[in-house]
Amino acid sequence: MKIITLTLNPAFDVHCHTAQFLPFHENLVTVTQREAGGKGVNISRALTRNGVENVAVVVLGEENAEGFRKALAADAMCWREIVLPGRIRENITIHADCSNETRISFAGFDCDAALLKQVESTVSDLIDKNTVLTFTGRIPAGLSMPEVKAFLSRMQAKGVKVVIDSKSFSTEDLLTQRPWLIKPNQEEIGEYLGRTVETFDDVLAAATDLHRTGIENVMISLGAQGALLVCRDGCFVATPPRIQAVSTIGAGDSSIAGFLAAMAEGKTLVECLRTAVAYGTAACLTPGTQPPKTEDVQAISAQIQMH
Repeated sequence: MKIITLTLNPAFDVHCHTAQFLPFHENLVTVTQREAGGKGVNISRALTRNGVENVAVVVLGEENAEGFRKALAADAMCWREIVLPGRIRENITIHADCSNETRISFAGFDCDAALLKQVESTVSDLIDKNTVLTFTGRIPAGLSMPEVKAFLSRMQAKGVKVVIDSKSFSTEDLLTQRPWLIKPNQEEIGEYLGRTVETFDDVLAAATDLHRTGIENVMISLGAQGALLVCRDGCFVATPPRIQAVSTIGAGDSSIAGFLAAMAEGKTLVECLRTAVAYGTAACLTPGTQPPKTEDVQAISAQIQMH
């Protein structure tokens, strides 16, 4: 199976530390990490770290593209790039000893519908009926949902399995697109269906409803409780062991990587869920958006309870 990740809206993820963060005051922070990020890049980095072949298609802003390239090369990633005028955006995450993380996001470069034609041309020699394409993150300014859906439909018409993890998609968008895999969390699936989703039974019912509309695999993140999968083989839950999380940023991206990694090895959908949760949990043991370590994935996978 070929895996292509698409990052239309990449970012430099800057992580800072301070003892105490005070809103409405000047805060002195120390930069602890600066990484090339974006949900698709995070998925590719997790796959690459764990020895799974993939190609990351990344749109870069020409003003600061070189730093992004160096970061991708340092992670030994395989990528293809499309360069536009402007700058790659920055996300600043402030980690404070006595409070939750605070995130500040900047706007990036602008684009238009021509970008999707460039993407199509860039991946034309890679795609076939054995290809999975991830479409993750928010749609950048300049692209409309109808344009994005038309692009994804052209990919699906060629036999490509599409993965969607994007807050830009409404319930109606998902129902008409019918992706191969979606991965909302408990809050997001409630927003999709326009109803309260609080209990496990609520989550199971919501995932089942979405699966019945034609979405082949509905994987719902349950945070520290693991994840639920509704698929053609039934309904399954994977519960990980308790850990002391270092950072939860990018854990959802890593869980998608785990699902695809297992699928690429020909594993069952149940094992894909196990591996997804192992990747996502292991990612929480690394700082910032660093990918999960192979040894952590293996150790956690052996401790996951499947139901």
